[in-house]
Amino acid sequence: MFRDLFQKKKKYATIPSQRWSNESASDEPSQERPKREIPEGLMNKCSKCGTIHYSKELEKNLKVCSNCGYHMRLNAIERIVMLVDEGQFTEMDAGMESIDPLNFPGYAKKLEQQKMNSGLRDAVITGEGMIEGHRAMLAVMSFDFFSGSMGSVVGEKITRAIEAADERNLPLIMFSTSGGARMQESIISLMQMAKTSAALSRFQDNGGLYISVITDPTMGGVSASFATLGDVIIAEPGALFGFAGRIVIEQTIRQKLPDNFQTAEFNLEHGQLDMVVHRKDMKTMLSDLLGYHSGKGGF
Repeated sequence: MFRDLFQKKKKYATIPSQRWSNESASDEPSQERPKREIPEGLMNKCSKCGTIHYSKELEKNLKVCSNCGYHMRLNAIERIVMLVDEGQFTEMDAGMESIDPLNFPGYAKKLEQQKMNSGLRDAVITGEGMIEGHRAMLAVMSFDFFSGSMGSVVGEKITRAIEAADERNLPLIMFSTSGGARMQESIISLMQMAKTSAALSRFQDNGGLYISVITDPTMGGVSASFATLGDVIIAEPGALFGFAGRIVIEQTIRQKLPDNFQTAEFNLEHGQLDMVVHRKDMKTMLSDLLGYHSGKGGF
């Protein structure tokens, strides 16, 4: 089982002092409560409805807001831990990481910052795991590393995972989340769209099952390549999914788009997805699909 590469020091948040005297404004200055410090991360706020959650309770609810149902973003490690049977994941290509092939100004420094901030080496983790007893090859993207952008390492690791699934006769599951191609790698990044798509074509021609899971957000080159090539395409509720952004499209066509445009529900209604599955049901759904494909149960 993989582990975090970096450990972060515990931080604390200071609660501002508040006046608590009942004296009128014309009296002596009121006393102030002493400042209190609480561990940072003790509570989290839903970015959609504003509800405050205790972090531990939120984790028990799989980082889904109990008030509005908003599915908060997970990093690759969190999602794998949530998905696979305990201790049943073997990571591939763990040491692979991006370099600066084009000497893009500031890119090398940003890569080091991204590694430290996210605890990852790049925007995808790949490997073989078990889901309720079913073996599968997994590729799980993480938005917190360079916004999940697809560079040469992301494309290479995903291609290797596809080829390993083909060689081992395993079904393939990929969780996508991305802002698009990584501009600091230019054409090398764009080449990964064709590279991953070609590998998937060979895999599917050989009878391999590919389940694509769209999570929030999945945009740009990832949505225009492997994310939309699944035999079964699933999305989490509310996940943003498309190629160009909403503002670009509205300015291009000079029309106002629907409020739910590019959401999972909108794409399901317009035939771009097979199903929208709540996070708490995702493991069971994937297990059923794997069982059905292998002839060992499901549905």
